[in-house]
This record gives sequence, C-alpha cells and structure tokens, in this order.
Amino acid sequence: MRITLDALETLDAIARHGSFGAAARALHKAQSAVSYSIRQLEQTLGVDLFDRSSYRARLTAEGAAVLEEGRALLGRARRIEDMALEYAGGWEPRLRVVVDGVLPMRPIMEALMTLESERVPTHVHVSTEFLSGVERRFERDGAEIMIAKDWTRDPLLEGRMLPAEPMVLVAAAGHPVLSAGPHDLDSLRTFLEVSVHDSSEHTQARDTNTVPGGRVFYVSDFQTKHDALCLGLGYGWLPTRLADADLASGRLVEVPHRTTSRQTLTPWLVTRRTEPLGRTAKRFVDRVVSAWTSA
Repeated sequence: MRITLDALETLDAIARHGSFGAAARALHKAQSAVSYSIRQLEQTLGVDLFDRSSYRARLTAEGAAVLEEGRALLGRARRIEDMALEYAGGWEPRLRVVVDGVLPMRPIMEALMTLESERVPTHVHVSTEFLSGVERRFERDGAEIMIAKDWTRDPLLEGRMLPAEPMVLVAAAGHPVLSAGPHDLDSLRTFLEVSVHDSSEHTQARDTNTVPGGRVFYVSDFQTKHDALCLGLGYGWLPTRLADADLASGRLVEVPHRTTSRQTLTPWLVTRRTEPLGRTAKRFVDRVVSAWTSA
C-alpha cells in the first residue's frame, strides 16, 4: 500500500488544528516535514488535497473525501492498538477528558489522585470548556471521555447520568436587584446579568444569559463570575458549592424570583461506543462516578 497511516494522521491533524503550523506543533514535527508528507500524499493520489490560493490552506472537495476515508482507517488502526493493549494487560499511553467548567472538579481530581497513587503510567489530559465548547473539544481532540451538562444524543455515544448540580440565583448584598423583587423575566431585564460565555470558537454571538434581550456582561469562567458578583457588578447563577459560604456570611444574597431562584443541572459522563475504554479510562470512570455519588 502506497498510502501510510502517518500521512493520513498528518492530514487529519491539519484539518483538526486549522493550519500546517498548528498541526506540526500538535504532532511534534517540523512544519517542513508536515508539508512534505502532504505533498507526497498528493503525488501518490494524483489530486490536490488543499486549496493554497489563499493565506489559510483549505481542503478541496477531493481532500475532504480523502480525509473522511482516512479518519475511518485511522479509527480502525487505533482500535487495533487498543485491542493489543487490552490483550497485553497494559495501560493506554494517553487519556483525554473534557469537562464543563460549571461542574465540580473535585471528583475528577480524586480520580487523578487514585491513578497517581496506583502509579498508572498513562498521560492524562483534562481540558475545561463551557457549553457547546465541551462537545466541540471532545470531537475535535478525539477525547475518550466528556463530562458535560449538554450533549447531542448519538447512537455512537453512551451517556451515564451523574448526580445533579444545584444552582442559585444571587447578587451582592445591597445590589438594587434585591430590593426590587420578586422578579420575573421582564423585571430582570433592567439589571445587568453576569454570564459565562460559550467557549466554542465556532459559536458566534450566541447569548448565554438567562434573560433574552437583557443586559449582560460575559466572563470566561465561574471563578471570575463569582468574584464579579461579589463585587456587585450584577446578578447571576452560581453553583451552590461556590455560593454557599458567601450566602451564609451575607456577602451574597439569593435573588427573589416569582418562579424559582434555584435550579439544578444534570451532568453526564459520555464515552464512545465505537472505542472501548482502556484500562486507565475504566479506572478513571469508576473513580469519578464513585467520588461524584459520595460527594
């Protein structure tokens, strides 16, 4: 066979990371080696895989078709490697996990502590994203595990429900929103909401505030949101684990609402049916579920 898996992996890396340079960094190769590999693949196939007429290389129609078939071959090759590791009783070389930043990290850290105490040699990469950025990162990186509050149901994915995460609507003591309640959506529009924005780079101008058309200030994570709310910047939803101490001290106050100022999120631990979990991933999942349910 004249087509190598290395060439297909290079093509896949360029498509996933967006450029030859980014692919080279991800593959730990020189950019010249990446360019050479693609030129050799194009010569072997007799087609142009990329349109190089603009600054950013884009896949041609032929390139997209080759990429699709190539990913299928790479998937089969990885499954063969996984099977070999399972037969040998060894640990997989890496495990990639994507977590929604609204969810507690303690169960994940406890699972990692277990792997460390057992001296598991696997390199574990935990990424934090928000909203649709979680699923986007899961697909882009080919991660083995996703822990998210929202995910697209797919027969190729398997989800396990985790205990609910309680949320509370709060504002700093003395904020005007507290004296104007109880509120509904219309009355909340006159006050500034603090919200964590969707982290997907493919999401443009998506509103993630809870009051459509209301005034909103976006931040990148929940710790920053917590600090902004404590300073009195606006009102917003926080996980109770971040808000309880400040509610008890009076620094934060629950916003009066005509319907409810409390809600829950349902986390899911999602894996791929097409790629059986390796020894490390299974141990990680078992420990995460145990830590989450006992919290």
